[in-house]
Amino acid sequence: MNYEARIMNQGKIQSFTDLNAWQEAHSLVLGIYELTKKFPKEEQFGLTNQIRRAVVSITSNIAEGFSRRSYKEKSQFYSMALGSLTEVQNQLLIARDILYVTRNEFSLLAEKTVIVSKLLNGLIRKSKTIILNS
Repeated sequence: MNYEARIMNQGKIQSFTDLNAWQEAHSLVLGIYELTKKFPKEEQFGLTNQIRRAVVSITSNIAEGFSRRSYKEKSQFYSMALGSLTEVQNQLLIARDILYVTRNEFSLLAEKTVIVSKLLNGLIRKSKTIILNS
């Protein structure tokens, strides 16, 4: 891509990886993977697997929603990502309550889930606004 084309494309969202929601959710994925490395081995096929699958589902649904052409479909995938995020929030609470994570580790990741939630809700609202105005 030449220099002018790059300048013209700056600020435009070209890929799902350009979405703030995906970027923050990806950071959450990395944090959850790092955290769950410390979970007991007997949780490998329990809570560890479940929370990892749920957190990966967030970024996967954002990516899939981004690729959809209709805003109705986009909204559906972003809503599924929000559902998976709520699963992660629940599983983090469980991990905290059974003392698999420290309060500090919990707080940092819980704050990140709130940020992702706000960004996802923004994507959903924007998609629904476009649907209503079309």
